[in-house]
Amino acid sequence: MTDKPFNVLFLCTGNSARSILAEAILNRVSSGRFNAYSAGSHPKGQVHPYSLQLLESLNYDTAFALSKPWDEFATPDAPKMDFVFTVCDDAANEACPVWPGQPMTAHWGVPDPAAAEGTDAEKHLAFAEAYRMLNNRVSIFISLPMNMIDKLALQKRLDEIGRNLPKAG
Repeated sequence: MTDKPFNVLFLCTGNSARSILAEAILNRVSSGRFNAYSAGSHPKGQVHPYSLQLLESLNYDTAFALSKPWDEFATPDAPKMDFVFTVCDDAANEACPVWPGQPMTAHWGVPDPAAAEGTDAEKHLAFAEAYRMLNNRVSIFISLPMNMIDKLALQKRLDEIGRNLPKAG
């Protein structure tokens, strides 16, 4: 097992909310074991203001937060990804991007908070809920014994993280 950090790419459609939140969370909690990135198949070009407000309220530095296309990470000089996670919501019939190559992949669908309707409070709540779901999944992911389980078992665990996360009570 190498001591170099694993590279993780979070993909969604717009790269303005969910993937940005996941990137921030993993980079904060991974203690240097992971380098997180995010991108979108059809990036909005700007990060949703509620994403930035939520992260800032949780004392994240948001200077990293840029909405960018996933093909930036498909160039020869881009970091080689070890893991690619899609965070779009299959239930909402969103088209999730597909990542070519050999990284381990999993789908961790999260409802799009940017599509939330209602009052400002309800919209902010949707962002907080997306953050909670992603934070839980990232916490489980970083606790996996990467150097002690084989690739097939690891793939199974990655898929389970996306499927079996309990809802808030």
